[in-house]
Amino acid sequence: MQDTTHSESRMERNPPTPAQPEQEAVDRTPDPALEELVRLAAVLSGADYAYLEWMTSTHLHFKSTYGFMARDQDRRGSACHWVVSHASPLLIRDAAVESRTDPRIHAEGIELENALLCQSYLGVPLIAPGDRIIGTLAVLAIEPNRFSQEHVGLISILARQAITRMELYNRTAAQEQALRSRQRLERALAIERNFVAATLDSIPALVAVLDTAGRMVRFNRPCEELTGLHLGDIVGRPFVEEILVEREARGWAQDKVRAAANGQVAGPYENLWRTAQGAPRRISWTLRPLVGPGAASGAGLEPGSEVQYLIVSGSDVTGQRQAEQALLTSEARYKQVVENSLGFVLTCTLEGRLTSLNAFTAESLGYRLEEMTGRPLFDFISKDGLPAFAESLKTIVNTGEFQGTIPFLRKNRTERTIAFRSRRMDLPGSPSFVLTHGMDVTEQEEAEVELDLVRRQRELILAAVDDGIYGLDLEGRLTFINPAAAKMLGYAPDELLGKDIHDLIHHSHADGTAHSKANCPILLGMRRQEGVRIRDDVFWRKDGATIPVEYVASPLIDEGQIAGMVVAFQDISERRRLEKMKDEFISTVSHELRTPLTSLRASLGLISSGSLDKRPEKQKQMLEVAIGNCDRLVRLVNDILDFDRVEKGGMPLHCEVIPAGDLLRRAADVENEAALKAQITFRFDAPAKVMVEVDQERILQVLSELVSNAIKFSPPQTIIKLAAQDLGNEVRIIVEDQGRGIAQDKLDVIFERFQQGDASDSRALGGTGLGLAICRRIVQQHGGRIWVESELGKGSRFLFTVPRGKLEDKTKPANAESAASA
Repeated sequence: MQDTTHSESRMERNPPTPAQPEQEAVDRTPDPALEELVRLAAVLSGADYAYLEWMTSTHLHFKSTYGFMARDQDRRGSACHWVVSHASPLLIRDAAVESRTDPRIHAEGIELENALLCQSYLGVPLIAPGDRIIGTLAVLAIEPNRFSQEHVGLISILARQAITRMELYNRTAAQEQALRSRQRLERALAIERNFVAATLDSIPALVAVLDTAGRMVRFNRPCEELTGLHLGDIVGRPFVEEILVEREARGWAQDKVRAAANGQVAGPYENLWRTAQGAPRRISWTLRPLVGPGAASGAGLEPGSEVQYLIVSGSDVTGQRQAEQALLTSEARYKQVVENSLGFVLTCTLEGRLTSLNAFTAESLGYRLEEMTGRPLFDFISKDGLPAFAESLKTIVNTGEFQGTIPFLRKNRTERTIAFRSRRMDLPGSPSFVLTHGMDVTEQEEAEVELDLVRRQRELILAAVDDGIYGLDLEGRLTFINPAAAKMLGYAPDELLGKDIHDLIHHSHADGTAHSKANCPILLGMRRQEGVRIRDDVFWRKDGATIPVEYVASPLIDEGQIAGMVVAFQDISERRRLEKMKDEFISTVSHELRTPLTSLRASLGLISSGSLDKRPEKQKQMLEVAIGNCDRLVRLVNDILDFDRVEKGGMPLHCEVIPAGDLLRRAADVENEAALKAQITFRFDAPAKVMVEVDQERILQVLSELVSNAIKFSPPQTIIKLAAQDLGNEVRIIVEDQGRGIAQDKLDVIFERFQQGDASDSRALGGTGLGLAICRRIVQQHGGRIWVESELGKGSRFLFTVPRGKLEDKTKPANAESAASA
């Protein structure tokens, strides 16, 4: 640590004193001028970070920053704390070295909020009027020995310029001292300009100041020494025309000047500059805008700011490029060795510039060797691969090796995927470089993508199929299974993969007897290399239940050899249920047809024989029996036809608004004769104001079926209750009896076709099992639903809902029908 305090008599007689920030408001308002001073300090000193801060008793409060973003930092242990406490600049050249003698310095580096640890530090106190120290202007660098004693003077000048800028703001705020303050500040700024000029001359970098048109305003001394031009010679002359040797580069260089004048940083670029000796030198240079307050506003600039000057900073890289060329020359024999390699072989600098490559690499990318040599590898990599390549260079620098794939661009702009392995080579006496060996894997990647696509398509097809599909290898272990099969078997797919599928799902017959592998049709078909079709078998679920299945097992042939079997199966439970329903329907219909026909034939036979001619009462009774059986046959046929029409949607509705009570009474009237015979009475509960909007005939058909069933299953001397309840948007109709009730397991199925509460009902009481199925379809056509509530021995309540009607709409259906008939 070096105390670089100037021995000025003013400071010795009256040393500055730290301000008392606790009594002052810390100004955090962004200041473009201070931002530019901090940026200029960083540019001129080559610093990674720079800041201007106000200091309180506990914290550093950053006013302007460069290279990082932060608002505050703890004051304790900071280098700026020492600067303010001693009221003098502080230069730390190498924190690691100076920490050995000064325990206040950490060997790891100087900490800065949201930034990397720094080894170099230079801080200068900000001394306000009245010799008050209000903060510091500091620059920091990650690497050691970045700053020298010359930079102390430079930063001190900029610190005074920052104080001058702040003093200007403060002075201009007071109107009574405006003129005097302005004159003093103008003199101070003039002095500081001279100091800045002196500072520019003292730094080793090449620095030129241009106006926004690209005309030279200032040269520092290293520029004068390089070019042989003096300040008087260059002022007002165009930088590009006077300095750049390569005429073909002047056009785009002028474009970069215009871009910088609009606020954009340009570079670094490499060009040949003129020299006093006549032999051009290769210079790496950057163009940066210096932004200040102004009326104009360019792209990317904050409102109220404008580019005032352009700063050209450069360094002579001629020696470095000559060393690279020497490296190219020394590798001539190496090129001969690798020239005939059938893989990609190339070398490049740590920055990614090609230094050598074999002919195969150039030919594979469609170039000639000379078209690629010396160019950055970034020029031959696709846009998507640039981030990965940049990261690979960082990895090589840090670890020495990298392996991966990068998409390269051929000369015709087609992409080729190159798998490569790179290693950093550190040879004595020469700069480090990167050796890379690679091969073109484009076709391999395309094949892998195509294979993945085929595999994905297969998985999607298997997932979309409702039938169960699984595959097994020659040892009977499951190799794949689709989701439908796993779901039917009650397993997750992962539970079955690799398992003996016969032992899991096909181990027993339906009666529980063992099903040996020797007799398993699937395994037999695999041994015989032939397909198998089984129409009636069972598979066993995970929960121990069986599912009836029909399956087809086909051999899986790979290059002429059997590799396993693919089994596709269907759950035939529904088919069995439908077959059972069909059998029951045929049996029921056969019985229903045979019984009345037999009775009808017997009755008509007696009448036809004339044996009842002398017994008219008996003859009349036989005729009534015949008529009753004919009616029974007609009802049977009508039920079947109605169900068919309802299922096919061939029964249109003609809705009208009517009182619900009228429908209930009409339904009771229809079944009144049957109720009298069965000694059943009706009770009604339907308020007159409850209206429904329905097709009368269809809802009467539903009510007649429900009332008829209630009469059939109710004992004598009981009541059937018919009710209607207004639910707001719909009306609920209830038919309640005091009969024997329905078992719980039948409550849902009795509305299916060919279903009855008891299979014996069709024979004892008549019926096809279609009545309630028709009722459900009619109710659903009205937008309602139908259900039953029942308990054995306590009767049943059949309920259904229909749309509620409005009194004012009662005439609408009639009008609609009149219009339709017209």
